[in-house]
Amino acid sequence: MATSFPTLTGLAPVIAFDTRVLVLGSFPGAASLAAGKYYAHPRNQFWPLISAVVGEDLAALPYEERLPRLLARGFGLWDVLAGCEREGSLDSAIRKPAANDFERLKTLCPQLETVGFNGQASGKFAPQFAQAGYRTVVLPSSSPAHMAMSFEQKLAVWRGLAQEPDAPVVQPALF
Repeated sequence: MATSFPTLTGLAPVIAFDTRVLVLGSFPGAASLAAGKYYAHPRNQFWPLISAVVGEDLAALPYEERLPRLLARGFGLWDVLAGCEREGSLDSAIRKPAANDFERLKTLCPQLETVGFNGQASGKFAPQFAQAGYRTVVLPSSSPAHMAMSFEQKLAVWRGLAQEPDAPVVQPALF
């Protein structure tokens, strides 16, 4: 008998007409889903990393103030998956994944140039975005489960999100 896991629905995209850089995670963890907020786990390094990339301490702001400030910097957030079955928070536990509808990005975010993928699970979608004409950057995961790299090592790659679209992106050998 197959084990059944809870069917989960992800969070709404945080995007604007002038979004130039979109960071895609795989699917929100349990803490984020419970809070209804992207990267809500207190040990997730997303907010400190993106703060350093955009040059503003978004991590110090209440969540409700972070999102408009992130959008004002031309950055958006979403996940590659709209829904899935999963127990816990690990990407490896995802079953029955359902991808988000990315076809509408060209209309919703016509200035979008760069798509960053927060970790290897979301990074599997990079080729389809590259084929659609976007610059892609597969980032080391900000997840507390991924501690193979130091914050500084991760940040060195994450800074590639702010580079001009024609600039080469240095990808680390290990994630």
